[in-house]
Amino acid sequence: MDKNEFIALLRKGDDEAFTQLVNLYSRRLFAYAASLSGDHSMAKDIVQEVFLKTFENRKKLNSNYSIEGFLYRVTYNLFVNMYYRNKVQLKIHDEYLRYLNQIIESDDDHKIRESLDNVNKSIRKLPKNCKKIFLLSKKQGYTNKEISEILNISIKTVESQITIAFKKIREDLKLT
Repeated sequence: MDKNEFIALLRKGDDEAFTQLVNLYSRRLFAYAASLSGDHSMAKDIVQEVFLKTFENRKKLNSNYSIEGFLYRVTYNLFVNMYYRNKVQLKIHDEYLRYLNQIIESDDDHKIRESLDNVNKSIRKLPKNCKKIFLLSKKQGYTNKEISEILNISIKTVESQITIAFKKIREDLKLT
């Protein structure tokens, strides 16, 4: 089958063509994503997202362009997006830890209790699912992957909910 026929089948949503695409490129894309990220889990997530985006945008595929080039470009773009999202999340997490360290290093027991109460009040005000995810992560020490498996949600949902929690806590603490 030539390239034009293959892309036409993909555009129509042909399951066999899509399976063939996944079988043909998943290992190569995984190797590429792993070389960019240095993280097996992140590379796996990126490759899954690449094929999801390819399927969602299949009607936009153009037989004048290389499907391989398209897949590698999407892989690279997803890596960059994940990198910056993780960088922002780490910055927020670092601010939260810095605040907690300031509380702990304080000599005033009353101030420590008051600050911890403020943090706990802020956590209690979080939306139900956001609070549950945040507590599993920060108080019980589960990894994002473990939380996603426990709650049967995507890792991206876990990451975004933790980021939302940190932002809301930080906003609340600035007001107190």
